[in-house]
Amino acid sequence: MSLSEAGARPRTWDASPSEHRKWVEVFKACDEDNKGYLSREDFKVAVVMLFGYKPSKIEADSVMSSINPNTSGIVLGEFLNIIRKKKEAQLYRNEIRHIFTAFDVHYRGYLTLEDFKKAFSQVAPRLPERTVLEVFREVDRDSDGHVSFRDFEYAMKHGQNEA
Repeated sequence: MSLSEAGARPRTWDASPSEHRKWVEVFKACDEDNKGYLSREDFKVAVVMLFGYKPSKIEADSVMSSINPNTSGIVLGEFLNIIRKKKEAQLYRNEIRHIFTAFDVHYRGYLTLEDFKKAFSQVAPRLPERTVLEVFREVDRDSDGHVSFRDFEYAMKHGQNEA
């Protein structure tokens, strides 16, 4: 049993009609010259408007390399798909954070083996303690007896790739 089997699952997410309209409005606002597409800089502005952060060069490069090479930029359909995927990832990360916080009953910012035992006793009471110990050891990547959010998030995502 991987840790990810006990919690968050990435899922396809559909924007509400109002959210979809907002994304289209942002696209149009960032396409100032009505070119029908967003340039790299236009896309960065759109991400700031929708997510509140400026995308890194690596993220912008990744997006620009994924678009149709026959276009001069990101057309509306591609933009909506990119934003939907970003929103899905954001929601999934928030779900992982919520699960981590539920496990971290002492609000320390890390999980101990005792936290794991208590959490698993509630969500999988018949799971052998040996299995909980194995999961903890796998998730505690630096073997310091503490599972940070980063370790926890990695385990949740890594387990998804194996499922």
